[in-house]
Amino acid sequence: MRQRRAGRVRYVVAHPGAELYGSDRVMLESVIGFVQSGADVVVALPETGPLVEHLESAGARVQVIPTLVLRKSLLRPRNWGRLVSSAVRGSLAARRLLKEHAPDAVYVSTMTLPLWPFAASVRRTPSLVHVHEAEQGASRIVKTGIYAPALLARDVVVNSEFSRGVLAAAFPKLAARAQVVYNGVAGPASTTPARHEIERPVRLVYIGRLSPRKGPDLIVEAIATLPASLGVIELDIVGDVFTGYEWFDEQLRARIDELGLSERVRLLGFRPQVWDAVDACDIVVIPSRLDEPFGNTAVEGVLAGRPVLVSDTSGLREATAGVATVIRFAPDDVASLAAAITEAVERWTELEPQLASEAQGAEERFSIERYRAEIADRLAAITR
Repeated sequence: MRQRRAGRVRYVVAHPGAELYGSDRVMLESVIGFVQSGADVVVALPETGPLVEHLESAGARVQVIPTLVLRKSLLRPRNWGRLVSSAVRGSLAARRLLKEHAPDAVYVSTMTLPLWPFAASVRRTPSLVHVHEAEQGASRIVKTGIYAPALLARDVVVNSEFSRGVLAAAFPKLAARAQVVYNGVAGPASTTPARHEIERPVRLVYIGRLSPRKGPDLIVEAIATLPASLGVIELDIVGDVFTGYEWFDEQLRARIDELGLSERVRLLGFRPQVWDAVDACDIVVIPSRLDEPFGNTAVEGVLAGRPVLVSDTSGLREATAGVATVIRFAPDDVASLAAAITEAVERWTELEPQLASEAQGAEERFSIERYRAEIADRLAAITR
């Protein structure tokens, strides 16, 4: 039986990156919740990045160690040697860190860190796995492989009912004991109201990873199909690619030039703070081609007091349920997205008066304070 130390509880948090995208910000809020509950928190990251400063400002300690992070590129046969090497080095590093800090519990931030539940189990340290993945289209074998490490965890949290449903396809009993904890989503410190009357140019913004599955190219294609009678439509794209996806950035830029949109579409790169870009826009667009476990950016758009156009699928539908200023369109459908843009412009006088009340509702539903307390309570419970 593991002996509980006297005094302050200690947690180790494992996370697969050091940027400031959706899952990174959720993990940061989890750490803030743990620290606010009185815990000593050590965060294990595979690399340094802008997230580190925020974690340290929150009162956590950060250690950068070798870590196996499951990426699709590692599963290709030519990369199996690197996969094995990463697994060995990651296992040894996790073992050393857990021995050094002897935590009361381990919080595993995503299912892309399959070794951490095992490492915690070997040391008889209770762990909580936070499931952010929802690969509904994956085969049963792939789903089983993704979720199997969670069987070793004392507790499992999922970020949406959709994510729990995908988990249930692999391990029904595991999904039955998993609890949904909706993400806490922070809004802007202050809001610049949307324009009372829509004027040209109409300004769209996309915020997120540059990748085929996220679909920023769909917005570019949709803009190119809109009739001149709708007026000038501009687009800001805020975000960058994963390493290895540089080809998509190049392809996107080439397509923008080919369509003659280089003066209307701006690629702004990654920004740790996105509210200036949202303030400068009229409409937020989330055009994901594939299933999303949740929809942080969609919620952020609502919190900022903007109409949101969102793929009518998966966790995006769940995150924006009941929001009157959200317009949904068919995933991976340029014509449907173009129709949604047109609808938002034509219904502007109807949508604009509802934006403030919808922002207030989203703030209550996805409260940061609620999330921090709830996730801290879940982790504390497994140490008792």
